[in-house]
Amino acid sequence: MDAREMKVKAAQAALAYVEDGMRLGIGTGSTADEFVRLLAEKVHGGFKVEGVPTSERTARLCVELGIPLKSLEELPELDLTVDGADEVDANLTLIKGGGGALLREKIVAAASARMIVIADESKLVDVLGAYPLPIEINPFGQAATRIAIEKAASRLGLTGELKLRKSGAEVFTTDGGHYIFDASFGRIPDADALSAELNFIPGVVEHGLFIHMASLAIIAGEAGARTLEAK
Repeated sequence: MDAREMKVKAAQAALAYVEDGMRLGIGTGSTADEFVRLLAEKVHGGFKVEGVPTSERTARLCVELGIPLKSLEELPELDLTVDGADEVDANLTLIKGGGGALLREKIVAAASARMIVIADESKLVDVLGAYPLPIEINPFGQAATRIAIEKAASRLGLTGELKLRKSGAEVFTTDGGHYIFDASFGRIPDADALSAELNFIPGVVEHGLFIHMASLAIIAGEAGARTLEAK
């Protein structure tokens, strides 16, 4: 089974948790895209859902495939969000934001009664941090914010490059008009402590550590899909 087939398997398993009439948060990324395609097939067969997309990219795909959408203003409370992840540990703590939508993803997940994460087995890790942690920042004062992040990381014994994300030759800009630092810490043994430190920095809009948000992870591998529940 190749990587795409694993993503499809995870998406298929997640679809079993989606009930007719649900208010659904719809994630961003390659695995979430597979979920959107499968959901669209059910919608075309008469299945009723109202979706809130976590990015403009996801919104475009949903519109193209005919999935009814609402804004989070129209549906401020959701039944379920299904989204991917860049890393997942055994406690279902996540690193997200590789697609640049971490702020909206976190807002939508927090507005949901449940969050299900779908991923292939390469995303399952013992300790978070091999994947660079996305940190969304305000463009104003980015040099000062970088220094503050580096000092906060140092207090926790974390080192590594903070790289301003680019899109070609230009600085990558999120749907909210922000920039992203990708922090290559290598290992993050205490995600709670790092989250607290980053939340104190005024220039940090949001970060890609999703803690105590996912209730279930569906991990697909060669043997099929398996579920992990939050401890």
